[in-house]
Amino acid sequence: MRELLIEKGIITAAEITATVEQMDRRSPADGAKVVARAWVDPAFKARLLENGTEAIRELGVEPGVLKLIAVENTSAVHNVVVCTLCSCYPRNLLGLPPDWYKQRAYRSRVVKTPRKVLSEFGLELPDSVQVRVHDSTADMRYLVVPQRPDGTDGMDETALADLVSRDAMIGVAVARHL
Repeated sequence: MRELLIEKGIITAAEITATVEQMDRRSPADGAKVVARAWVDPAFKARLLENGTEAIRELGVEPGVLKLIAVENTSAVHNVVVCTLCSCYPRNLLGLPPDWYKQRAYRSRVVKTPRKVLSEFGLELPDSVQVRVHDSTADMRYLVVPQRPDGTDGMDETALADLVSRDAMIGVAVARHL
C-alpha cells in the first residue's frame, strides 16, 4: 500500500516517515498538560468540558477529525472510559493505548461490573460515588479530567501535569497525591 501511494504521487516517502515519527511522539504527557491547564484555568476547563475538540487545539494538540468529549471526576462522580467494540482511544492526546484497554475482558467487564474492575486496578471508591462508564466510538473519544489532588494549590502546570497518569485520564486510577 505504501509503495502504491508513493508510486501514484499521492504521498512521498518523506511524508510517511514524518507522519510515523509524529505518531511516535504522542504520549500521555500531552493529555496531562491538558488536565493541568484545566486545573489551573477555570475558563479553559469550562471550554474543555463544553467542546474538548476545540479546547485541546488551544494547547497545540490536533485532534484530527474525531470529536473529543472531556468528562470531569468529582467527589460525587467517577468516570471511566472503554470502547466495547474494539479499542477506540484518543491516541492524538494519550499516545498508544495500553494492552489491557484492548482486551475483551476489560471491554466487557468494565461495563457490567465497573467497581470490581476498578478495584482490580487498585481503585476503591466509596459507595456514595457514582461510577459512569463512557463508551468510545469510531467518531468520538473521551478524556477523563481527574480530580485535582488536595495540597497542590501552589504548584505550577508542569508540576501538576506530573501528577496525571494515562490511567487517570482513562479513569481506572486517580491523579497521584503528594
